[in-house]
Amino acid sequence: MTTSLKWIWYLSLTIFVCLYQPANGNRPQGYFRNICSYRSTQLPVSEPRLHLNAIREQMQIRATLQGPEIDAYILPSYDEHLNEETSVRDQRLKYLTGFSGTDAFAVVTLRGAALWVQNRYVQQADGELDCDWEIYRMNDTVTIVDWLAYNLRPGQRVGADPHLVPHHLWRKWESELEDRMLKLRNVNNNLIDLVWKDRPEPDMIKIQILHKSYAGEKWEDKIKELRERLHHFKCDAMIVTSLTEIAYLLNIRGRDLPFTPVIKAYLIVSHHDIFLYVDRFKMTLEVSAHLHTDCYNSLCVKSKDYQQVWNDIRTYAQIWRKVLIPAPCVQEPGASEMVYSSFPEKIIFEHMSPIIMMRAQKNSVEQEGMRMAHIRDGAAICEAMSNLETRFYTEQWTEEKIKYEVERSRLSQQHAKGLSLRTVVAYGEHSSYPFYISSNVTDIEVTDQSLLVIESGSQYYDGTTDVSRTFIFGEPTNDMKQTYTMVLAGILRLSHLKFPSDLKVSKLDALVRSPLWTTMSDYPGATGHGIGVYGAVREPPISVDYGHDSHFHFKEGYFFSSESGHYKNGEYGVRLKNVLEVKNTHNVHPSGAKYLAFQDVTLVPYEPRLIDGTLLSSLEKRWLNEYNAKIRQYVGEELKRQGNMKAFYWMMNKTRHIREYLPEEEYRAATGAGSRTRAFLTITVPAILLGLTVFGSFLRWLL
Repeated sequence: MTTSLKWIWYLSLTIFVCLYQPANGNRPQGYFRNICSYRSTQLPVSEPRLHLNAIREQMQIRATLQGPEIDAYILPSYDEHLNEETSVRDQRLKYLTGFSGTDAFAVVTLRGAALWVQNRYVQQADGELDCDWEIYRMNDTVTIVDWLAYNLRPGQRVGADPHLVPHHLWRKWESELEDRMLKLRNVNNNLIDLVWKDRPEPDMIKIQILHKSYAGEKWEDKIKELRERLHHFKCDAMIVTSLTEIAYLLNIRGRDLPFTPVIKAYLIVSHHDIFLYVDRFKMTLEVSAHLHTDCYNSLCVKSKDYQQVWNDIRTYAQIWRKVLIPAPCVQEPGASEMVYSSFPEKIIFEHMSPIIMMRAQKNSVEQEGMRMAHIRDGAAICEAMSNLETRFYTEQWTEEKIKYEVERSRLSQQHAKGLSLRTVVAYGEHSSYPFYISSNVTDIEVTDQSLLVIESGSQYYDGTTDVSRTFIFGEPTNDMKQTYTMVLAGILRLSHLKFPSDLKVSKLDALVRSPLWTTMSDYPGATGHGIGVYGAVREPPISVDYGHDSHFHFKEGYFFSSESGHYKNGEYGVRLKNVLEVKNTHNVHPSGAKYLAFQDVTLVPYEPRLIDGTLLSSLEKRWLNEYNAKIRQYVGEELKRQGNMKAFYWMMNKTRHIREYLPEEEYRAATGAGSRTRAFLTITVPAILLGLTVFGSFLRWLL
């Protein structure tokens, strides 16, 4: 009887929703795909369409090992460790959709398909996806749950792989879907893995040791500090899922991700054991000796197979009384739903990973390494740009060709180990897009008529770099100079700030944006983020963003980026970014807090042709001169050491001293205030004198 009532309830609910939906809910509207609007018939069957059909078959016949089929499937672009940039083997979303960007979610039903992307990737997705797919922007009015509620009936099931979804996002989906009378279900066997027949094999690149001469600290000492923090939380153990945290903690590096030197692994640390779950083929005798894998005390790392972690979690969960599971922290999404659900809920202690705070404050060796890496990086940019300017009018240059030139110069530097982010070269109208991603599809010619924005970075044994600069090869307009100078003023003000250590990080955002706010303009995104040492280019806990307040504060030894920009839609854009180091001034605030200061670590010249000195105060011009003098000293010495005199002279030309004070007449002339005076002195006064002379001659003639 109860079962019959249940089915009657479901049937009534379904009829109600079906009748209600057309009257009150319109079909979700995503990004307008112009290329698909006039296409009367579908193109011939493409590989992504075959992949889409194969997934739909799996949804019906073998979605889970046990249980019924699923009616929709959510596929994030993350890998098992929730990285945005993934290895070729883990690019499941690209296999399904053809989209090659990052940070996206695909949703498939038996009759529909949609992709959610960041705003910067919308145009790229439109060019790469078949017309089977709808495209939506992240944080838009139409969410994944909204779309599913429209395309599914009450009681239907939505599947997702818990390995690829952050725990907090899973719980959010689960709650919102339940409100729409839909069910979220685990699909532990990823559907893409079931149909991807030619899936690339895992990379077998060996683990590399980061020696103490670069790391500045033994990994054993880091483990001891971590155990002390676990003891403070009264935790028996912790599972480390972030690859950058594992790399930092054990002083090891790898090449399992495109721009971050990490090894794909899990790590469990208890008070008596250390377990590293990694592909054993990546281990070498040297790494085994480094990690003491052949001993049995509390500072010996026991190496196990990568997949063994799930069995061990279930085993040790019966012994441990309290386990720390990483929670989200700024750029880090925390642990996956699979990790979270593998532990009994009663023993879980969800907290920000203690390793984040350990890693954020760099030791003296890491600090010096970052400074040296940025000197070589500055030399690389000077070399690339001097080559570009020398050959600019004798060769044809495109965005992709300039990208190659910048990357070639970087990777030729001492201790260079790869790029730290996708190199962006944006010219003209492309530079007006805040999140433009350059590619072969969008490549255009670069001329001397507009601005060129270059954002790039590199990984070195001793540091990680991230820099943006804006250049021009012709004559800029007054508007371009005014825009560039406002952006530069914000960068200069932050880099010379002195402040108490208890100041919230997010409060600094206003200082950089204030020159732009005076013109009622702004730029999207955060002003700054933490940066690692031969690690992630975006590292928590630092995020300089007035829209996202946090309780974190700066400490001596922190490194972070300072970025500002201005974008005139359809015309041009300006972007500048430096990496700053937090220094101790050894002075004390009346409240008892330390006074801290910033120091520029990035040493790359600004574009003097775009600087309007009349818009900078004398103090700001002094700061600019001091910065240029620092470039001449450190980058100049490095270029001379390399014997690269062409780049040296280019750098010297770009860092020439500017006058901090202008004579009043010159200042008035430059600002336009002296134009009337000039006209009076050069035109009106001579005319009056001439008139008086003629009038005097006329009077003498009369008399």
